[in-house]
Amino acid sequence: MATGDQPEPESAQRMFRTLSDFISDITGGHRETEAFDANDYRLAAAALLVHVISIDGAVTDDERTVLKQILASRFGLDAAESEALVELAIARDAEAVDLYAFTSVLNRALDDEGRRRIVEMMFEVAYADGGLSEFEDNLVWRAAELLNVGSRDRIRIRREVRDETDAGGDGQD
Repeated sequence: MATGDQPEPESAQRMFRTLSDFISDITGGHRETEAFDANDYRLAAAALLVHVISIDGAVTDDERTVLKQILASRFGLDAAESEALVELAIARDAEAVDLYAFTSVLNRALDDEGRRRIVEMMFEVAYADGGLSEFEDNLVWRAAELLNVGSRDRIRIRREVRDETDAGGDGQD
């Protein structure tokens, strides 16, 4: 079962599940997760972002923090709602067999600009740990293709997020 060249997604998913259980324990259970149904574009976006931060096999505190901040600011959620969304997204990501389950929801719900913003969010969480791994870059490329975001837009977005990350770097978190 061991592969030398790929991360073990099961271990990342187990780590997220443990984190999710911990959050659930301290927030009093799963009461908030019902606010996001299976066809909610916010859940689909959050599941893609969870997949991005777990794809390289190393989920950092910075990535988790940025993930929650992005969800809160982009979707107008408070801290408890963004934590609940992350918890549900972790479960959805673990159940998914491919990216299409998420991108199809986003394609139905969002216009071109909205889909470009999803790609931007994916790059933002990918760069949260200071760099973009080849796994993260490949995942964003595949998702962007499924979201009908062209290569030129994807490359421009990646460059803008990288430049913003480099400029804002250490002091803004």
